[in-house]
Amino acid sequence: MALIARDRELIRRCLHHEPGAWNDFVDRFLGLFYHVVQHTADMRSFPLKPEDKEDIAAQVLLKIVDQDYAPLKNFKGQSSLASYLTVIARRTCVNEMANRLKSHDKESASKPNESILEEKPNSRPMAGLETIEEVGKLLKKLPSRERAVVRLFYLEGKSYEEISTQLNIPVNSIGAILARARKKLRGED
Repeated sequence: MALIARDRELIRRCLHHEPGAWNDFVDRFLGLFYHVVQHTADMRSFPLKPEDKEDIAAQVLLKIVDQDYAPLKNFKGQSSLASYLTVIARRTCVNEMANRLKSHDKESASKPNESILEEKPNSRPMAGLETIEEVGKLLKKLPSRERAVVRLFYLEGKSYEEISTQLNIPVNSIGAILARARKKLRGED
């Protein structure tokens, strides 16, 4: 999907430091950043508190405004702005998680008898999804349409709207397709 006029205008306004441009940018893409952060953490079985998610989303925003909007200046428009920003958000999130793990390891080394991270029921790794190969094997069990929707949503972090556009299916059917796919992958269907 190519750059749409609305996003082209938003980039122009931000680069020219027009009043309200940054607020409009944040309003348009902050939800995407939160989604990417949560999805990336989930795929890596990295537990996040709400404040961690906010911190990482803030890091994404800082990355975008860094060096007077350098990422927006470097955007070539060969994809949608949302796709481009998703890549930036995912990379920022992965780097931030790696930094947090390093600092956790340093703290653990200095306090060997104390556990820094507590085991929480919802922080357990997702069984069977440790490697891309295993994910690929699981996806092969799904019909092609479901496989495409799962791949785009979970592996590429696409929104329902982006999936709808790319696969030419109604946006309101995507949730049901994902639910059916999850049941099949769990062996409930």
